[in-house]
Amino acid sequence: MNIIIIGILAIAALCAIVGLATFISRRNSTEPDVIVHASGDCNTCSGIDESCEQTCMMVAATKEIEYFDDEELDRFQGRDASDYTDEEADEFSEVLYTMRPEEAKGWNRSLILRGINVPNQMKDELIAMIEG
Repeated sequence: MNIIIIGILAIAALCAIVGLATFISRRNSTEPDVIVHASGDCNTCSGIDESCEQTCMMVAATKEIEYFDDEELDRFQGRDASDYTDEEADEFSEVLYTMRPEEAKGWNRSLILRGINVPNQMKDELIAMIEG
């Protein structure tokens, strides 16, 4: 029983020493605390930094969904990406090719938030446009 009490006291003393050393080193430091801001806006996420993409999806989920003159695609909500006919996939392609390339990533986010899967027939085209 005494060994347990001595062990707990030793750990508490070690924590106190580390805490005091950290407090003193920060107080004596002349460098201000660095606040790291997110790099750019969601249009500049390159896909390399997963946290940027994840943050942008969370931010987008809290805002009103942006439509790209594609309200007619809402009827495909919940449909599996492999269940589209070629004619239905052409509707997605038509929307994609009427927008500016820099809007493609935002459009994809909009579709995700609306629960619409991009047809398999045009995923490569969408990825190519997003990556520029």
